[in-house]
Amino acid sequence: MASIKPSAHLADVRYEIRGALTRRSRELEAAGLPIIKLNIGNPGRYGFETPAHLREAIARHLHDSEAYGHEQGLEEARDAIAAQQRHRGARGVEVERIFVGNGVSELIDLSLRALLQPGDEVLLPSPDYPLWSAATILNDGKPRYYRCLAENGHLPDPEEIEALVTPRTRALVLINPNNPTGAVYPRELLARIVDIAARHRLLLLSDEIYDEILYDGTTFQPLAAVAGDVPCVSFGGLSKVHRACGYRVGWMSLSGDPAKTTDYRDALQLLAALRLCANVTAQWAVRPALETAPTINALTSPGGRLHEARRAVLEGVAASEFLDLVSPAGALYAFPRVRADRIADFDDNAFALRLLEEESVLVVPGSSFNVPHSRHLRLTLLPQPDQLREVLVRMERVLAGMAATQKPRVAAAVAC
Repeated sequence: MASIKPSAHLADVRYEIRGALTRRSRELEAAGLPIIKLNIGNPGRYGFETPAHLREAIARHLHDSEAYGHEQGLEEARDAIAAQQRHRGARGVEVERIFVGNGVSELIDLSLRALLQPGDEVLLPSPDYPLWSAATILNDGKPRYYRCLAENGHLPDPEEIEALVTPRTRALVLINPNNPTGAVYPRELLARIVDIAARHRLLLLSDEIYDEILYDGTTFQPLAAVAGDVPCVSFGGLSKVHRACGYRVGWMSLSGDPAKTTDYRDALQLLAALRLCANVTAQWAVRPALETAPTINALTSPGGRLHEARRAVLEGVAASEFLDLVSPAGALYAFPRVRADRIADFDDNAFALRLLEEESVLVVPGSSFNVPHSRHLRLTLLPQPDQLREVLVRMERVLAGMAATQKPRVAAAVAC
């Protein structure tokens, strides 16, 4: 029998957060080497716990969770999500325009599958969370990237975004607070992006899974409140803010003028029905999560573990000869960059492999987030602060070794 060939769609799809470097780290672990893993935003793997009242809500409803649920999600969960969105200023949000999924990952795919025709284009940030690119490609779309450069605080340029719009452009994606950079978008910038979407009749897709993970007084502005009547899909969930990744509960809220999105809403409902329903058991945690005071603030405030982890990275980069960093204002990551004036010839994948092999540290190369010729690396802020300090020391050793091997080439060039 001939070997089975995978779909040609997968030729342009990658997810290096759990890719070749992660597989190599598992091999090293199997050989007995302890690896410091900074590749994933998975709080439960770093000792964080889901709030007890969410667990208790699930336990109380186990007997209510044994049948398939509504294809769009439990009504009490959707009612709580709709109330949150309306409180934030979103227009046109009703229970029938809320969809609960097995994490935001499933809903990203559904949102694009309901929208795209072959060859349609989606405007995506660079860097992006790579699932957005993958879902676009797997649904016969074409990613077109707008840059979020470190020189601009990892914020996009609205003029560059608008220049990328073509007759085939259908949607504009924002990730705010941003993964991987930690940038948080100000209202004025969001308003300019909304104007672009309105002029070109684009669907706004706003990934807001890190909405309450903020540092140093940063304010989060939900896109739907700025969008008003412009169609907007906002994504949220329990995974990050409530440290419940394994529950696999995410949601998307369709806001804006309902008359403009009736057919799209019906397409989402059909796709939701085809997968039967989301995880029923964990949906009982949605209402208590949204209707009680957030527990994340104790972690992101000064003295809290996430705040101090971020501080450790900022101080480590400040002390580095080779790195610079735009301070992350939100989310769970830092996105440091290797300075070109210290190491001119830099390959982020080669560095990440060397860091893993020589120093037992696993990070994600910036090019994994659809950044061409990247000099960046993504570090999760979830480990203990002291461990992150040690990571920066180990990174500095590898970078110093790389710089030393380049000095003779520089000297030779000057001699010529």
